[in-house]
Amino acid sequence: MKKQGYDKGQSDHIMFVKHSDDSKITILIVYVDDIILTRDDEIKIARLKRGLVEEFEIKDLGQLRFFLGMKVTRSKKAIVVSQRKYVIDLLQETGMSSCKPSDTLMDPNKKL
Repeated sequence: MKKQGYDKGQSDHIMFVKHSDDSKITILIVYVDDIILTRDDEIKIARLKRGLVEEFEIKDLGQLRFFLGMKVTRSKKAIVVSQRKYVIDLLQETGMSSCKPSDTLMDPNKKL
């Protein structure tokens, strides 16, 4: 990715970012053998996909729906990321699916 002009994210080393001359941005998130890519220009994203095919054996799975146990849904107003399925599967796997929920006290005004 560095050969193609991408910079590695400072806070997250699986993220690569490229800024173009026309003030557009391309973001790739790479985790083992999964890649998420996004850009605000359909023509350039198609070009990027062709470039990735030349370098790597990849398959385009279309719109992002699941990634690392997270479900991703889109609407015209928002993108929602949920780990509900992951949590339910984890509770079942550990034999805790019949546990009752409990409130976790936290200061809502605490700056993290």
